[in-house]
Amino acid sequence: MLACPLKIKRTVNSSVDLENAASTPYAALQKVRNGERGSLTDAVEAALRQAILTLALEPGLMIDKIAVCERMGVSRFPVSSALARLAHAGLVEVLPQRGTRVKPIALDDIRQHLFIRSALEVETVRGVALMRDRATLAALAANLDEQRSLAGSGERLAFHELDLAFHEILLDAVKLPRVKEIVAVSRNALDRARQLLASPERLMHTLEEHQRIFNAISSGNGDAAARAMHEHLEQVVAELHRSAQARPDLFEP
Repeated sequence: MLACPLKIKRTVNSSVDLENAASTPYAALQKVRNGERGSLTDAVEAALRQAILTLALEPGLMIDKIAVCERMGVSRFPVSSALARLAHAGLVEVLPQRGTRVKPIALDDIRQHLFIRSALEVETVRGVALMRDRATLAALAANLDEQRSLAGSGERLAFHELDLAFHEILLDAVKLPRVKEIVAVSRNALDRARQLLASPERLMHTLEEHQRIFNAISSGNGDAAARAMHEHLEQVVAELHRSAQARPDLFEP
């Protein structure tokens, strides 16, 4: 499949090209291998989704389809198809006569998803505390050790993966797959917003909150574990409101 025609003439100076590539919001996108139309669309969708969720493509950014084509070495069709899927997922939106933009973060949606998470995960940790399963406690302790090693390093994406894994361990322990699925849907909707909270200070606070949850579970205190989880998720709401005040351009009014 042929790549999109270039909009600008290539310069002879390769160092200038590299500097320009690094400054573009599409720098995180990589070229994909040629293949069937469906697989190309899947690859473009996955790359754009990752760029959006990690804020490489910031909320409110108007997406330049030609730039995406050039960067990934694909034609317009898989890019348009991928954006249609991402619109259905609520990550981008089509503005009539303007184009497609990364959807701003909606605090009202976040509050609803956090309400769902709180309702389910608070009861999850209450149950895990009463179980006091050794394998679960060992997995949580190992996860916390890894979080501790990363919390002060600023490696926010690696820490985010450990954060997700910590909650996954708890959900797996209660063996309620339907609950885990519902939490996963709500958690995915929060991923972009969580990236805004990934300052070194916030990572340390998250580690401390996880530690309090673990301590309560270890002692078999279901009420304390439930309270610690509730407070942990409430801190996310408070931090997001502060982020919305600092960067109102990233949020829906």
